[in-house]
Amino acid sequence: MSFLRSFPPPGSAEGLRQQQPDTEAVLNGKSLGTGTLYIAESRLSWLDGSGLGFSLEYPTISLHAVSRDLNAYPREHLYVMVNAKFGEESKESVADEEEEDSDDDIEPIAEFRFVPSDRSALEAMFTAMCECQALHPDPEDEDSDDYDGEEYDVEAHEQGQGDIPTFYTYEEGLSHLTAEGQATLERLEGMLSQSVSSQYNMAGVRTEDSIRDYEDGMEVDTTPTVAGQFEDADVDH
Repeated sequence: MSFLRSFPPPGSAEGLRQQQPDTEAVLNGKSLGTGTLYIAESRLSWLDGSGLGFSLEYPTISLHAVSRDLNAYPREHLYVMVNAKFGEESKESVADEEEEDSDDDIEPIAEFRFVPSDRSALEAMFTAMCECQALHPDPEDEDSDDYDGEEYDVEAHEQGQGDIPTFYTYEEGLSHLTAEGQATLERLEGMLSQSVSSQYNMAGVRTEDSIRDYEDGMEVDTTPTVAGQFEDADVDH
């Protein structure tokens, strides 16, 4: 495929963690041949016997896992999902660029399967991948915790540096209201006063005749209490 190229394999200088020979590389269901997989801290690389291969940058790798589901693929392997297109798909994407303008939010995806002849090496391959991937955190994840709004610097305000918020008393606040604001405030106060004065005359609510039987919103039993009636009661306070 056109994206295969020749390059020197990563070595100890690039933090080589795992070198797995006799490993087949499969891209989107198509075999690329058998070669050597190099899992280094800098990148993930695969080279065939002729020295042609490819490298994957860790920030483009969105998922990696050990697949043992023989229904999904006939052999156990290291599955790697990459947010990019390779080979013939990349050519098609250029030809269809105009048609894909409406799908800008959809990221391209490529599926790689690395199938070692020695399946017992899968755990070591997966562990090396995890360790190397952790060295390349997604910058978008780091920025997601940033607060875009203005922060209140307590220390700066204590030292008299920075703007101090302005607070008003009731009277000062009234003086800053516009004529429309004052009219609105007077209308709200009138509605509140009318609501309070009529609460005793509304159906289903306290009436004038029942006010005497309530104290602080609780009903008072005016019947004289018989001495000793509740002397043995256990009262929770």
